[in-house]
Amino acid sequence: MLKVIVISHGPMAEALISSARMVYGELPGTSHVGLSENAGIEAFKHDFAVELRRVSTGAEGVLVLCDMLCGTPYNVACRHAFDPETPVPMAVVTGVNFPMLLMSAELLEGKDVQQAAQELVAQGGEAIALARPVPTAQLDDF
Repeated sequence: MLKVIVISHGPMAEALISSARMVYGELPGTSHVGLSENAGIEAFKHDFAVELRRVSTGAEGVLVLCDMLCGTPYNVACRHAFDPETPVPMAVVTGVNFPMLLMSAELLEGKDVQQAAQELVAQGGEAIALARPVPTAQLDDF
């Protein structure tokens, strides 16, 4: 089974998971770590390492969904992902969005974290669209 850690600057990661619970329900195997302005980079490094150790136990791999490329959360996750001492395979995907997080729940039963990451990148990109008028009215009730 794969595990997911959502990481971000500030409370975004926690907010994404909270919002996902409203739509999807509980997201098993999914946790978050945020870079707090008050706690700083060293605290984030520590918190991420602790969470990674915790979720790695019994996992086939860890998928890290990050807010943006080259920020502190991304850099910290990549240090672990490319460290041969990391106990499980890891994949780091940037540009986390709400649909991507929801889709990740469907990939947790897999065993190949790199394949799961590639699927999320493909599906997550499809969820990005520019709104435009449509010729017929669309009802809001689903």
